Amino acid sequence: MKTYRKELWFETNQRRQLFNITSQVAACLRESGIVDGLLLCNAMHITASVFINDDESGLHRDFEAWLEGLAPEKPYSRYHHNGYEDNADAHLKRTIMGREVMVAVTAGALDLGPWEQIFYGEFDGKRRKRVLVKIIGG
Repeated sequence: MKTYRKELWFETNQRRQLFNITSQVAACLRESGIVDGLLLCNAMHITASVFINDDESGLHRDFEAWLEGLAPEKPYSRYHHNGYEDNADAHLKRTIMGREVMVAVTAGALDLGPWEQIFYGEFDGKRRKRVLVKIIGG
């Protein structure tokens, strides 16, 4: 059995942003040489997320509206966490969207459904953050 580990780095120019990272994750898989196994992809920051969904701009706007409705950024005073920081909403949004995805690797490819894509979701951006890609298999 082989293992592979790589960190992908992202820096957003706004507080909240979604990135389709499927191609970067697929590049990691090719680099690993693993043809059958499992791939874990997880955000290494508590205010960011990795999730699988459809790459459709209307859906992305729906995510933003839905998350902001559940955990609005402002007023900052609504959150007990916001003493020295102003990112309680980002912690909650990450909890809703999830920390990681696990994808089967079959015949050297990501075994995703027809519309499935891997996304990095940033909820407290404007600084450098990383995503871990870990692959095990043969």
